[in-house]
Amino acid sequence: VQHTLQESQIYSKYSQIHFSLWLRLVIMLYRMCFAMACFFFLFSAIMIRVKSSKDPRATLQNGFWFFKFLILVGITVGAFFIPDGTFHDVWFYFGIVGSFMFILIQLILLIDFAHSWNEVWVRNAEEGNSKCWFSGLLFFTVLHYALAFAAVVLLYLYYTKPDNCAEHKFFISSNLILCVIISVVSILPKVQDASPQSGLLQSSIITLYTMYVTWSAMTNNPNRECNPSLLSLVSNISTTEAMPTSSPGMVQWWDAQGIVGLVIFLFCTFYASIRSSSNAQVNRLMQTEEGKGTVGGEEVGEDGLRRVVDNEEDGVTYNYSFFHFHLLLASLYIMMTLTNWYKPDITTQAMQSTMPAVWVKISSSWLGLGLYLWTLVAPVIFLNRDFN
Repeated sequence: VQHTLQESQIYSKYSQIHFSLWLRLVIMLYRMCFAMACFFFLFSAIMIRVKSSKDPRATLQNGFWFFKFLILVGITVGAFFIPDGTFHDVWFYFGIVGSFMFILIQLILLIDFAHSWNEVWVRNAEEGNSKCWFSGLLFFTVLHYALAFAAVVLLYLYYTKPDNCAEHKFFISSNLILCVIISVVSILPKVQDASPQSGLLQSSIITLYTMYVTWSAMTNNPNRECNPSLLSLVSNISTTEAMPTSSPGMVQWWDAQGIVGLVIFLFCTFYASIRSSSNAQVNRLMQTEEGKGTVGGEEVGEDGLRRVVDNEEDGVTYNYSFFHFHLLLASLYIMMTLTNWYKPDITTQAMQSTMPAVWVKISSSWLGLGLYLWTLVAPVIFLNRDFN
C-alpha cells in the first residue's frame, strides 16, 4: 500500500509538471498564431482591390521581405505582452470561427480534387486501356467506402454507450444518412445527364472526410465517458482509469485526430498551391481565376539572354487580398489543431474541451455535405446555366 501511495504521488507530481508545460505551450501557440493572424489580416486589408502590378501596393506584395519579416517579429513580440485576462477566451472563439471557415475551404478543395481525379482517369480510360483505369476507379471508390464504413462501426463501438452519449449517436447516424443520400443522388440518371463528371468516387471521398470530421468533433466532447483516450482504447483501460477527471494534467493533446487534421491541411494547401482548378466555378469561389497576367513567362533581353519574368501589368494572376485572408484562416486552423481545440484557462490553470468546438465541427460537416449536394442538383435545377 505504501509503495502504491508513493507511485501515486510521483505520478501526480509528474502530471502537474507535464500539464504546466503543456499549458505554457498552448498559451505560446495562441500568442504566435494571434500574431500571424494579425499580420495576414493587415495585408489582406492593404491588398483589397489590387488589380495589376501598376498599383503601388503590388510592390509591397512582391517585395520588401526583410521589412515584412520585421513587422511579423514585432507583432509576435508584442503579442506576448498582452495581459492574460479574457484574451484566451475571446481568441478561442475567433479560432473556432476561422477554423469553421477553413474546414469549408478544405472541403471545397477536396471536392475539386475528387472531380479532377475522376475526370482525368475517365479520360485516360477512353483514350487508352479502359479496363485498367476503370478498375482503378472502382478500387479506390470501394476502398473509400470500406474505410468510411469501418469508421462508422468503430465510432459506434467506442464513442457511444447504450445508456449514454445521445449526441454522438445523433452525429454518427445523421452524417451516415446524409452520406448515403449524396451517394444515391450522385448516380441518379438526371444528375448523370446534367453532370456526367459526377459519380461515386467523389461521393466516397466526401463520405470518408465526413466520417473524419465526425470523429474529430467527438474527440472534443468534455464528457470522458463518451470520449475515450487513444491510450485507453489501445491498452483496454477504462476511461476513468486512463484519464481521471480529478487530475488537471490528464488531457488529450496532439492525439491521432490532430495528426490526421494536420496531414489533410498540408495536402489541401499543397494542392491549392500547385494548380489552378479546371472548374471555373471553383476558381471564382476560391478567387484563383487567372487574369490576363502571366507568371513565369520568358523575355529576351538586349544582351540576347532569356529571363523569366512575372508580367502582371494587365492583371494580377490571383487575388492578393483573398490570398492573405486564406492564410489568416489557416493560422487560426493550425492554432486550433495543434492545441486540439482546447480552451486554456489561466485562472483555474486548466485546459478544457468545450461543446462549442464539437458543434462547430459537426456544423461544418453538415454545411459541407450541403455544398456537395448542391453541386450535384444545381445543374438539374438550373438547366439554362453552364456548369461545365
